[in-house]
Amino acid sequence: MSAPSKKLRIIIVDDEPIGREGVRVQLSHQLDVEVAAECANGPQAVAAIEELRPDLVFLDVQMPGMDGFDVLQTIGGNSMPAVVFVTAYDKYALKAFEVNAIDYLLKPFDRERFERAFSRARERIQQAETGALRLRLNHLLAAIRPQQEYLERLVVKSSGRIFFLEVSEVDWIEAADNYVSLHLGKESHLIRETLKSLETKLNPDRFVLVRNSAMINLKRVKELHPLFKGEYEILFHSGQKLRSSRRYRKRIAELLRH
Repeated sequence: MSAPSKKLRIIIVDDEPIGREGVRVQLSHQLDVEVAAECANGPQAVAAIEELRPDLVFLDVQMPGMDGFDVLQTIGGNSMPAVVFVTAYDKYALKAFEVNAIDYLLKPFDRERFERAFSRARERIQQAETGALRLRLNHLLAAIRPQQEYLERLVVKSSGRIFFLEVSEVDWIEAADNYVSLHLGKESHLIRETLKSLETKLNPDRFVLVRNSAMINLKRVKELHPLFKGEYEILFHSGQKLRSSRRYRKRIAELLRH
């Protein structure tokens, strides 16, 4: 007797209750899905995606404050699960979706259109095309949003003086409530900034999360030592060490591959 198929874990993101309900109703016709969470704004979506690690997200593009693209940018194309965008964008913008997204739903949509989008998403997920999906999401970000200029220097206020630190000199950055601690060898400096906010301002090709509370500078990493259950000890050129979290073992594995 064959084992039952695994249910697809899904998160619905839309700032309007009627929008979330519309997707939920359509999903109720599917037998192999589990709605893991419903989110009414971007920050909720980011927290839910990072915590629950869904297979698929139905993501509304146009939301006040943090919109759908902000969510994608905050999570990062390399870590974002499969996405079906829900949008009222114009035809020009839709070209980017057609090329780079799994699919999109143009509001208002009917059951037939939803079924096509969901079937396409399910097929891609079952085929485990994660690398191709992430590449398309990164291309989508580049197509929709202008090229972002990332921070090269950080301002530090300490003991009545103000000075600048080059981000290239930072080994890792650690969360400390509403501050972050910048680690440079044996030195550390506090700046008033949240880790989540700072992450969006730094080049994601250089700075990556290895724990919920820590982000490393890849250029400063000398060695990675496997420990147990997916954890790693990270050795920096400065001689300092940091341990990664099991939760980010897939991200570490990707770093090793590339």
